[in-house]
Amino acid sequence: AMDFFPVFYGGISALCMARDTKQAKWKKIGEGSIKTMRQLQLCNSWNFENKSLLLEAQLHYVNGRHRMAKIAYQASIVSAHEHRFVHEEALACELYGIYFVENKQVEKGLEQLRLAMDKYKQWGAMKKSNDVEEFIEILTQPFLLWNA
Repeated sequence: AMDFFPVFYGGISALCMARDTKQAKWKKIGEGSIKTMRQLQLCNSWNFENKSLLLEAQLHYVNGRHRMAKIAYQASIVSAHEHRFVHEEALACELYGIYFVENKQVEKGLEQLRLAMDKYKQWGAMKKSNDVEEFIEILTQPFLLWNA
């Protein structure tokens, strides 16, 4: 059996790097992960549909295809929820929240980040839930800090 975790999380990480650095090598790694995840999805839709959709959402974001990104994030969240992958539902909400924040839609981002925080807590990942909560606190602080 193939260990798909490095493919999935490696792809998520690579696509974040592609967005941050604009380096083609990261996008290429992400695209390779998507190709593998799509093949796995054909064998086992239950386990791999949400992962495939989340990788695709990240790639659409890298490519500036915002409508497609939103649809794929939402579909990944629904799929993870329906298939009871609470930790991956949390991750999809978190990444969707970050997407909104980075695209100047902070309120929508906060809504997704709060869902992620709750889902991580539900899964028992208290440290991760607390990290998301700290990020939310930073985003909701008054802008006094910026003028000091």
